[in-house]
Amino acid sequence: MQLQADDLLSPRLSSEIAVSAKPAFVRGDYETAAFSAMKTVEVRVRELSGLPDGLFGVELMQAAFGTQGPLTDQSAEGGAQVATMNVFAGAIGAFKNPASHRIVLFDDPLEAVEVVQLADLLLRMLSWLATT
Repeated sequence: MQLQADDLLSPRLSSEIAVSAKPAFVRGDYETAAFSAMKTVEVRVRELSGLPDGLFGVELMQAAFGTQGPLTDQSAEGGAQVATMNVFAGAIGAFKNPASHRIVLFDDPLEAVEVVQLADLLLRMLSWLATT
């Protein structure tokens, strides 16, 4: 199963994910890899949004991508704005927050690689949003 997961890990990962999550993934520390990847997304959202350190996790995503959030695409339709906020909040809530507060057993390399790849996609989305 490890070989399958290694094959799925994109060779084109963003430099941030390659530095933060890939080393943990390669050594088989899937919990750390998934957490590091999602933490990278959270840090990037904070940098781009300019929101304070007191906001984190799901609340940060809701503030950054809410109706008047600094990262909200104001040209997008309302439903698309809410969907984007929900994608970011859901990813952070499901994959970063639990590991912030308790031990999460990621023993499936395929599940971990999917979380890492999701974080990579979110970073690409942030790049697109930053240029609009």
